[in-house]
This record gives sequence, C-alpha cells and structure tokens, in this order.
Amino acid sequence: MTEETQAFNSALPQHVGIIMDGNGRWAERQGKPRVWGHKKGVDAVRKAVSFCRKLGIPSLTLFAFSSENWRRPEDEVSSLMQLFLFVLQQEVKVLHKNQVRLNIIGDLSRFSPGLQESIAKAQALTAGNTGLTLNVAANYGGRWDIANAAQQLAQQVANGTLQPAEITEQLLSQHIQMHDQPELDLMIRTGGDIRISNFLLWQAAYAELCFLDTLWPDFDDQVFADAIASFVRRERRFGCTGAQIRELAAGSTEGQ
Repeated sequence: MTEETQAFNSALPQHVGIIMDGNGRWAERQGKPRVWGHKKGVDAVRKAVSFCRKLGIPSLTLFAFSSENWRRPEDEVSSLMQLFLFVLQQEVKVLHKNQVRLNIIGDLSRFSPGLQESIAKAQALTAGNTGLTLNVAANYGGRWDIANAAQQLAQQVANGTLQPAEITEQLLSQHIQMHDQPELDLMIRTGGDIRISNFLLWQAAYAELCFLDTLWPDFDDQVFADAIASFVRRERRFGCTGAQIRELAAGSTEGQ
C-alpha cells in the first residue's frame, strides 16, 4: 500500500450512519403509493453498500425502521415488514458472497417469529465475513439503546457483581449497540429534515452531521461521494482547539 493510499484511507470515515428519509415523498411525487418508494429505496441501499465496499469503509449503519415508526398507518407498517422480510431473504446470499457481515440492531422482540428467525439465520450465515459490517437498525431508538445498556448494568448491581460507583462512561459504552465497531464518524440524513430523530444518540457524540435535500431513492454514488468529500474537508477537534489539532498532525507527519 502506497503512502498516498494510506493517507486517503485514514482520511475516510470508518463508520457511516445514514437516516434513509424521503421514500414516501419520492413515491408521492411519482404518483405512486408510499410503499413504492420503500421498494425503490432498496436500490439505493445496494448502491450505498457497494460504495462503502469499494472505498474500504469498515462499518455502515442504516436506519431502516425506528421504534416510532409503529405509529405510521397500519397498512404501511405491514408493507414495510413484508418488504424487510423479502429483502432479507433475497439479499443475504449476495451480501455473503461479497463478504458483508449483516448485523441487525434494535429491539427485535416486537417482530413476528418468522422475521426473527430470518434475521437470526442471516446473521449466522454472514457472521464470519470481514469485508464490511452492515448494521441495519430495525425497531431501534437511541434512547432505547442507552436505557437497554443501563438495564444491563443495573442487573449486575442487583446481582452484587457491580458497585454503582464502578459505573463509568467507558463501562456503559461497552453495552451500547455496535460497541465493538469503529466509532461513528459521519451521520448522513437524506430528505431535507435537519434532525437526527433518535438515531444513534450515544454513538453520534462526535460524529460529523450531513443533511441532504436528496430523497433516499435518489441517493447514488455521486451524492455519497460528495458527502464523504465534505467530511474529509472538515477539521475534527474532539474538544481541542484547531491549533492543537494542527500541531498534533504536524508532529505525526514529522515522525514518519
């Protein structure tokens, strides 16, 4: 690997999260039912996965169905569940062939037994793949994620294996979803809204945010590349000053 390639790879986000918004509005503009937009959105998912694989981005997290989406019209929720099951069964072999590890995050207990079984089989089939980890957030909420982690620690306290004073930020983070993956670097939201809608609240603490007017079915390689380019141009300070970051970068270069 050349120095130029190493520099390019180090500048890229290691974990990208995407709120895939705008499917319904895209369909309505085409004079189609909202579920048509969700089906077209699957094509954009394929493109995003392929793009991350080409760039060597290790982790991609997609917000497929939030814990609040159950409030949508019953027929739309039912169609989404059917589509989720269909795509899961159809795409898992392709993901496996391309060395993509599938990881479903969220409270899966509300899904049908058949969907839960398909999720378990898909995750087991792809568990050993190392090309890209594709996290799909389904019945997921950031507040649920944090509460779930707190409950796990509370149970340890109740069992007498943990003291309350031993609970630290680092310990809690070990029980948050995707704790074994790179920290979230870039969060993208399509569809024009400027909010994160309870998505990866803990993980997004230092993530760069990118809000796009593009509706999800229109999200392609060029739009993704522009978002990555915007990320690369930003100066990430993590609480330090810009001068400190530049000094650290200069010192790192001199040591090579």
